[in-house]
Amino acid sequence: MIDRALLRLLGGSRKYIFAAVAFMVLGLLANVGITASICWAILLLIDGAGASAYLGPVVCGGLGIAVRYAASRISGDLKDRLGRRAKKDLRERVYNKIVRLGVRSTDGMSMAGLTQVSMEGVEQLDLYYSSYLPQFFYAMLAPVLLFCVTVWLDWRVALVLLACVPLIPLSIVAVSRYAKKIFAKYWGKYTSMGDCFLDSVQGLRELKIFRADGAQHRKMNESAEEFRKITMKVLVMQLASTTIMDLVAYGGAGVGVALAVLDAVNRGLSPVAALFLILVAVDFFLPLRAFGSAFHVAMNGVSAGKKIISLLEQPDPVWGKEGVSDTELRLEDVTFSYDGKRDVLRGVSMRFARTGMTAIVGESGCGKSTVVGLLSGAFRPQKGRVTVGGKPLETLSREAYYARLAVVSYNTYLFNESVRENFLLAKPDAADEEILAALGQVNLADFIRENGGLDKVITEDASNISGGQKQRLALAVNLVADKDIYVFDEATSNIDVESEAIIMRSIRELARRRAVIVISHRLANIVPADRIYYLETGELREQGTHDELMRAGGRYAGLYTTQKNLEKGYEEAGI
Repeated sequence: MIDRALLRLLGGSRKYIFAAVAFMVLGLLANVGITASICWAILLLIDGAGASAYLGPVVCGGLGIAVRYAASRISGDLKDRLGRRAKKDLRERVYNKIVRLGVRSTDGMSMAGLTQVSMEGVEQLDLYYSSYLPQFFYAMLAPVLLFCVTVWLDWRVALVLLACVPLIPLSIVAVSRYAKKIFAKYWGKYTSMGDCFLDSVQGLRELKIFRADGAQHRKMNESAEEFRKITMKVLVMQLASTTIMDLVAYGGAGVGVALAVLDAVNRGLSPVAALFLILVAVDFFLPLRAFGSAFHVAMNGVSAGKKIISLLEQPDPVWGKEGVSDTELRLEDVTFSYDGKRDVLRGVSMRFARTGMTAIVGESGCGKSTVVGLLSGAFRPQKGRVTVGGKPLETLSREAYYARLAVVSYNTYLFNESVRENFLLAKPDAADEEILAALGQVNLADFIRENGGLDKVITEDASNISGGQKQRLALAVNLVADKDIYVFDEATSNIDVESEAIIMRSIRELARRRAVIVISHRLANIVPADRIYYLETGELREQGTHDELMRAGGRYAGLYTTQKNLEKGYEEAGI
C-alpha cells in the first residue's frame, strides 16, 4: 500500500509524516483519557460520591480535551506543511529536470501532458503525502494501542475488535487491484483529453479554414465522453468500496458492543468497564475507515506520481566541465537512432569551419534536423562522436558551449514580453542603440520605431507581427547575442520572399566572421556556401561547393535543377 518510489521523492520531508503520526497517536490517547474520565464520573455518580470527588475526572477530562485539541491542530499543521513542502519540492524538481534536459524534448510527454503533470499531478501527490501516508501509519498503530488499553478490561472483547480490524485493509487490497487499472486509465484519458483540447485551440484557424471544426468538435466530444465514463467508473468504485468499509467498520464495532453487553450480563464485567469498551469500540475502526477514504484519493496521486517519476528518471544529457577554446565542429563517423531500431544517420562525417557558411541539404527525412540536434547537444550518437575544437562534446561544460552557440529555426520562440526584454534575455547588458542596430540589419528598425518602439509587447506566439517579421526579429535577437557558432535550421521556411532575402543577406554577412551552419530545403539559398553536404536516407552522399557538385552531375545537381525549373515555371505562370 506504500509506493517506495513515491516515498523516496519526499527526501528530508519524510520527518513530517512521522511527526504528524506521533501527534495523531497523542490525540488518540487523549481521546481515550477523555472517555475514561467520563466513565470515571459515571462511576462516582453511581456510588453517590460528593461534589469534591468529581474534581479528578473533570481535571483529567479537561486536560484530555486540551491535549486532543493541541494534538489535532499540530498534526494538521504538520500535514499541511508536509503537503506544501512536497508540492514546492516536486515542482522545483520537475522544472529543474526540464532545464537539465535542455534542448532535448521530454520523451513521450506532450506539452499538455507535461503541464498537467507538473500542475495537477503535483496537486494529487500533495493529497497522497499529506493525507494518505500519515493516515496509513496511524491506522496501523491505533488498533494495536487500543487493544493494549482494552485487553486489561476484557480480553475477549479486545481480541474480537482487533480481529475484525484487518477486514478493512483486506477489502482495500481487494479493491486496489481493480482501482489501479481504473486510475491508470483515468489519468491516461485525462491527459489525452488535454492533448485534444490543446490541439483544437492551437489549430482553430486551420480547422476553420479546412471546415474541419465540426469533425474536431465530434472528436473532442468523444474524448470528453470517454473521460466521463472512466470518471463514472471511478466514482462507482469509490462508492462501492466505501459501502463495504462502512459495513465492516460499523459491523465490527457492533459485534464488540454486543459482546461487551453480554459479558456485563453473563460474565460479571463491570457496567462502567463495559461502557468504556462500548465507547472506544468505534475508535478501533475509524482510523482505518478514514484511511480507506484517503486511499481513493491516493490512487489518483500514485497514477500522477508514476508519470512524474517517469519524467524525473529520464537520463540527463551527459556534459563535462571543460571550457571551449576552439569552435571548429566535427561529426566523426556518427551513427544515430531515435528508437534503437532504425538508424537515422549512418557513418556521417562532417567538418564545420570556424568561419564561413556550411550547408546541409537533402530531401525531407534525410537526417538534417537530427544533425542539428547532435550539434546542439540534444542527442548523443550511438556510434562515432561530435567534437568541438577536437574535444568530445560530452566533455564540455554545457554553459561554456551554449555561450558560443545559437540556434535559429523556423519556430524560434519569442516571449510575451517587450521587444527590449526579448533582446535582454539574449544579452542582459544590451544597450538600446545595439538593439536598434541589430534590428536595422534585418530591416525591422523602422517598423519597431513606428509601432511602439522597443517597449512594443510581443503577444503570445508573436501573433501581433507577421511570420517574416517574427523570423527576422528572432535573427536580430541572436545577432545581439554575438555567438561564435550560428545554426540556422530552416530559418527561412514559410515566409515571404522579401523577408527571406533579408535573412539570407544577414546570414551571408555573418558568415564572414562567424561559423554559420545552414539547413535549408531551398537550394538557391545555399549556393554561396563554402561547403555543402548532401544527405540521403541518413548517409552523406555528396560534398563540395555548389560549382563542384553541379559539375559532378549527381543527386544534388539533379535536385537543384528540378527546383530551379519549378521556380521558373511558377514565375512564368505568374504564381
